[in-house]
Amino acid sequence: MADLFDSSPDAVPDSAPRPLADRLRPARLEEVIGQEQVLGPEAPLGVMLKSGALSSLVFWGPPGVGKTTIARLLADVTDLHFVQISAIFTGVQELRKVFEAAKHRRANGQGTLLFVDEIHRFNKAQQDGFLPHMEDGTILLVGATTENPSFELNAALLSRAQVLVLTRLELADLERLAQRAETELDRPLPLDGPAREALLEMADGDGRALLNLIEQVMAWEVSGKLDPQALAQRLMRRAAQYDKSGDAHYNLISALHKSVRGSDPDAALYWFARMLEGGEDPRYLARRITRMAVEDIGLADPQAQAVCLQSWETFERLGSPEGELAIAQALVYLALAPKSNAAYVAYKAARKEAKRTGSEPPPKHILNAPTRLMKEQGYGDGYAYDHDAEDGFSGQNYFPETMKRPVMYLPVERGFERELKKRVDYFAKLRSKRDEG
Repeated sequence: MADLFDSSPDAVPDSAPRPLADRLRPARLEEVIGQEQVLGPEAPLGVMLKSGALSSLVFWGPPGVGKTTIARLLADVTDLHFVQISAIFTGVQELRKVFEAAKHRRANGQGTLLFVDEIHRFNKAQQDGFLPHMEDGTILLVGATTENPSFELNAALLSRAQVLVLTRLELADLERLAQRAETELDRPLPLDGPAREALLEMADGDGRALLNLIEQVMAWEVSGKLDPQALAQRLMRRAAQYDKSGDAHYNLISALHKSVRGSDPDAALYWFARMLEGGEDPRYLARRITRMAVEDIGLADPQAQAVCLQSWETFERLGSPEGELAIAQALVYLALAPKSNAAYVAYKAARKEAKRTGSEPPPKHILNAPTRLMKEQGYGDGYAYDHDAEDGFSGQNYFPETMKRPVMYLPVERGFERELKKRVDYFAKLRSKRDEG
């Protein structure tokens, strides 16, 4: 009788139709295409297997890069019983049965490699449920996730498993996979060179998606070879991987922000377009670029913030898709604007000083004295009215009396802040002159 949750392909009759992706599933680790950074002789898995000390693992990477295949082959290499479950369809009761079956196998001298797909979808309590079975050797856990494990998995589970990053397949890897498919099907793809390259790009680094596309193309009855235009008419481009609440979202907004900070309008527009193509809300992008204006341009170009707000308002009035152009124009403006985070740094320094000094009162000479009692306490005593002072600047101290005057705002020699730096230096000289007097 087959074990519960046993996903071995032996359960499928040989005569049953099998998708191309299943037929081309590697039989040995050496046949896996790509992922040398994980599988190479000196890479983590290569070293583990060589030393005979395989630990629990978490595979983090996009879909279709070999997470399930590698897990299955690891079980073969280490002579462990392979069990596959998905966090989407498995509840607490099913998990208990999996662990009980693994205990029975262990009592009979065989270990279990438990592969958990979409492991990040288990809640904290369910993730904690794996820990005792990992610690006593009942299971060797191999989890797979498309989300950042640092945010999605418990620290306790991560401390007992090594995270290995699997990357999207390069075009050269996809070409090798396409050649393997042609060998399996015993005929070449009916595509010319540019169309073949277009097909590989449609897969977007996903090997499984490429094999599914190839299976569709091979089913067509065509004479000669199709060019890219004919291919595009028959086959829809695969939607780019993008989850507005997931890791791809944060990766792309980070790329957009850093492109603006790096004064690269072309890269900024590219990542902006990528997010729009993925279905991102333009209002979110308008808000984020306004933040960029405040955080990375600041007073080097005070107009930048206004440009962002105007573009945001223009989008609200025009709507989509025309309104996105206003945001794109603001993005170009930001990328080419002079950069300064001096005010941002000064603000953070001020917050730090405010926390450090606690409840220190202002000096009495800058306090108002609306009552006689307050005047008797010295409130307002000695205050110098700046408009009556030389150069309209008294140079008085406005910090708490027990606090040494800090320097927080250090403007840069770029854009409008170059002028502000002149003013800061000017007042610093006047203050020094007043202090000497």
